[in-house]
Amino acid sequence: MTHSKAVSRPPQFFYATAPLPCPYLAGRTERKVVTELSGVGAEALHDRLSRGGFRRSHNIAYAPVCQGCRSCIPIRIVVNDFVPSRTQRRIAAMNTDLRAFEMPPRATSEQYLLFQRYQQARHSDGDMAAMSFYDYRAMVEDTPIETWLVEYRDGADRLVGACLTDRMRDGLSAVYSFFAPELARRSLGTQSILWLVERAAELGLPYVYLGYWVPESPKMAYKSRFRRTQILSGGVWIDRDNLLAGQPGALAATVTAG
Repeated sequence: MTHSKAVSRPPQFFYATAPLPCPYLAGRTERKVVTELSGVGAEALHDRLSRGGFRRSHNIAYAPVCQGCRSCIPIRIVVNDFVPSRTQRRIAAMNTDLRAFEMPPRATSEQYLLFQRYQQARHSDGDMAAMSFYDYRAMVEDTPIETWLVEYRDGADRLVGACLTDRMRDGLSAVYSFFAPELARRSLGTQSILWLVERAAELGLPYVYLGYWVPESPKMAYKSRFRRTQILSGGVWIDRDNLLAGQPGALAATVTAG
C-alpha cells in the first residue's frame, strides 16, 4: 500500500492596522486586517480571500474590521443576470466610439498624467492626489496575480480612461479606475464597469467584483445602480435586489447581523 504525503502550506499571517480617519464617512475611523499575497500560492489565496470580502492593493489583501461599524459591504455583479438600466444603456450608446485595450500592468507617463488630472479634479484632498509617478507605478505594477490595466481610447487615440483590473477564477475585479474629468457627462466610471461585465461574459466568468458598497456614502452610491448584484453578509453571498424588493429595511438588519 502506498501512502500519499500531505503537502503542508506555510501559515498565513494576518495583521490589524492602526485606526485612521475613514475615507467614506466623516467622523469615523477605519481599521483593516491585512495579509501579504506572495509566492506560488498568491493567486489561489487572492481568489479565496476575494470571495470572503477582501480587496487587493499592491501585494496586500485587506478587509475592514472597524469596531461597531459594518457600513462597508462587499458587492459583486452577477454577470449572466445583469440587465442594464435605461440610463446605463444610454451611457453605453454615448461611448460606442471608445476602444478598450487590455494592457499589461506597466505604468506609463500618459496614464500618470491622466491619473493626476483625475485626482486633482475629483479627490484633491485625498492621499492619492499627492502620489508621485513612482507611487503610481507601484500601484499598477506591484501585483502578484494576473492584472490588466484596461485603457479606454477615443477615435483620436487619446487616453480618456483606465481601470486596473484583476483576473480571478470566478470573475474580474475592478481595483481602481480613473478618467478624464472634463468628460464627466460620458459617465466613464459606469462605462468601465459595463465593459467589464461584457468582457467577463465573453470569458465565461460569472462575477464582476466592485469592492465595497457604502450605502451612507454618496461616493459609493453608483455601485447600487447595477442589477443584479449580490452582497456578502455573514460569510454568504446573497441577492441584494430580492432582499430589497421583498423586505424593506432588511438590508440594514442583514448588514448589522453580518
